[in-house]
Amino acid sequence: MVLLSANGFCADRPNVLFIISDDLNNSLGCYGHDFVKSPNIDRLVEEGITFEKAYCQYPLCGPSRNSMLCGLYPNSTGILVNSQIFRQTIPKHRSLSHSFRMAGYFAARIGKLYHYNVPKSVGTNGHDDPGSWELELNPAGCDRLLEEPDIFSLKPNSFGGTLSWYASPREDKLHTDGMLASDAEWVLERCARDGERPFFLAVGFYRPHTPYVAPAPYFDHYPVDEMPLVAGVEEDVKDLPEDALGSHKKEHDLLNDSLRQQAKQAYFASVEFMDAQVGRILNKLEELGLAENTIVVFTSDHGYHLGEHGLWQKMSLFEESSRVPLILRVPEMNTSGSIAKTPVGLIDLYPTLCELCDVEAPANLQGQSLVSILKDPSEAGRGWALTEVMRGGKQNRRYGYSLRTPRWRYTEWDSGKAGRELYDHDADPLEQTNLADQEEYQALIAKLSSQIEEAVSGTFPESGKIPSVSNSVWAPNLTDP
Repeated sequence: MVLLSANGFCADRPNVLFIISDDLNNSLGCYGHDFVKSPNIDRLVEEGITFEKAYCQYPLCGPSRNSMLCGLYPNSTGILVNSQIFRQTIPKHRSLSHSFRMAGYFAARIGKLYHYNVPKSVGTNGHDDPGSWELELNPAGCDRLLEEPDIFSLKPNSFGGTLSWYASPREDKLHTDGMLASDAEWVLERCARDGERPFFLAVGFYRPHTPYVAPAPYFDHYPVDEMPLVAGVEEDVKDLPEDALGSHKKEHDLLNDSLRQQAKQAYFASVEFMDAQVGRILNKLEELGLAENTIVVFTSDHGYHLGEHGLWQKMSLFEESSRVPLILRVPEMNTSGSIAKTPVGLIDLYPTLCELCDVEAPANLQGQSLVSILKDPSEAGRGWALTEVMRGGKQNRRYGYSLRTPRWRYTEWDSGKAGRELYDHDADPLEQTNLADQEEYQALIAKLSSQIEEAVSGTFPESGKIPSVSNSVWAPNLTDP
């Protein structure tokens, strides 16, 4: 029987706690990382279902987050760069949390869900969507307000897009992510007191996005001289198309081995610090008796390079940049603790959560629901994931698309005119040997090329064209969106 509250909305639907980290790759203990300590996210793995092969649809914050929260590929959101919001291209589309609001959920955001200029926009709404939330909280901690003069950066006074780090002498709760966790505890207490409406609480942590700032004790867990370095880069990149390495930044040439080790130490310390804040939220959820009726999602907006192929940060189509952690804990799911190995995308979260919560989803969503995989992790589902990225300027714009199947990663740059890549993950999980020019793989390449062409055609709206970006301001209208 469906229970309705006094306002006519369903009162017994599950809550959703949606946690997203910023620039987090799969450097987590639960994904087999040798160094990083992530006991709280690891605990979530034991209670949920882990997606071993989960991928973003665009390895950059703004396009990825708009795609994930709209349930549409970037070619349909029209958002292919940062600092834009889908209301500039498809203003009548309902975001994920907007749909939950329309179904009577209390939707709240703490921290970064859409794009922010990190760290300068920390403490503001950033490039947020006002129709998506009933409550927005934007704390700013010591990392933003006090410590920037002390942060080391490859480019002095440049932090957000440049490798930069600092071991802070201040405690967790004084940092922005610590304040996010405190705010989340407070909101959960409010939700526990007033159970009339289910909640959709989204918490967007900033770490480990640059600058890699975390309390100093976390740095102590990662002795800098024990940080592993990527070997054989010069040999590795010889068989790559130029666009495959197009995310390289000039300042990365300033790195030496000592700085590389310091950067990795700081990144890992930031990951563990973020994990500790996740633990605080999960503990509060259980303490308040909310865990038994709350779906928990943990993920990242895209992956992150730490020297692989000579690259750092994001914006490549390699595994390290495209792959993300994805864990879902669904109450009373008898497959808890399982691992799903089929490739999936962040685009799949929107239809999945709507199905789990009996929320009406827009008819034009392009992702698949993962509910059948949650029930049986051996299910293949769609069986592939697609990631794209853009290269060149306005006069020479071209796109790269990468198809990830259970075994293969196949990439085409400018429909193959600017090069191809093929990697066998059974034999080469680090993607160090490009097989695209080898004769014995040409039949496979022809098959994958046909598959990627079909997949890419499905990323566009009915018009077949990427929506144009308008500079006009959308006036929020929730009653007639």
